[in-house]
Amino acid sequence: MTARYGVLGWPVAHSRSPVMMHAAGLSRYQLLPVPPERFAETVRALAGAGFRGANVTIPHKEAALALADEATDAARAIGAANTLELAADGAIRASNTDAPGLLAAIEGRPRATAVVLGAGGSARAVIWALRSVGADVAIWNRTSDRARQLADELEARAVTEIPANADLLVNCTAVGLSDPSTTFSSLPLRPDDLRGYATVVDLVYRPQGTPLIHAAQRHGAAIVDGLEILVQQGALSFRTWTGREAPIAAMRRAVRPSSTDGSDRHADR
Repeated sequence: MTARYGVLGWPVAHSRSPVMMHAAGLSRYQLLPVPPERFAETVRALAGAGFRGANVTIPHKEAALALADEATDAARAIGAANTLELAADGAIRASNTDAPGLLAAIEGRPRATAVVLGAGGSARAVIWALRSVGADVAIWNRTSDRARQLADELEARAVTEIPANADLLVNCTAVGLSDPSTTFSSLPLRPDDLRGYATVVDLVYRPQGTPLIHAAQRHGAAIVDGLEILVQQGALSFRTWTGREAPIAAMRRAVRPSSTDGSDRHADR
């Protein structure tokens, strides 16, 4: 029987992971909408239904790590998992492809200094990844106590006002996900401020680009959008499950359709 795979989230209806993984050859990859209170029992039942792997997105990443029988050192250090391997005997192994996916997406770009917006599961992976390559990371979050707690855990700096200059600015918040017009009224910066960053990364993505990405381009910054990070994360999950290198070009084409539907997504899948 062909192995089954899927992506667990709540909500998850708009995920592009199925079309991406179908392009990679995982024909039985599907959406798995699961509310938080049903997450543990659902994951434990997946192996019996023929699933051998699952991706995990908002809001289940910390729960996925806690549920696992085994986890990679990186997932434990980050405190969250986005990829599960499901053995036939019911054993669950957790890993995190968010961190290496981010590093693959920004490969070759300056990264000595970074500003990260947000303090959720995606931010944890981004900060851990950047700290692992020696970057000085400043964290801003709407709730400053949460930023300070994360900074203490991951040896970064919490800030209440973002630095005017850095090699990287990474938006890990969901700002702009449902209403792009709120982007600059909800973040602690203005479009003109983006001239101080060499590269701007936005985990939120729209087929035609986000306001943050558009403003960064206008002010001369290099850009990395959430679609590219999604592809890099997905390629690593594919390799974890199959032991084969992923067809990244096909996956990239699948998530970048020529037509645009105007909908918003997040690189969390």
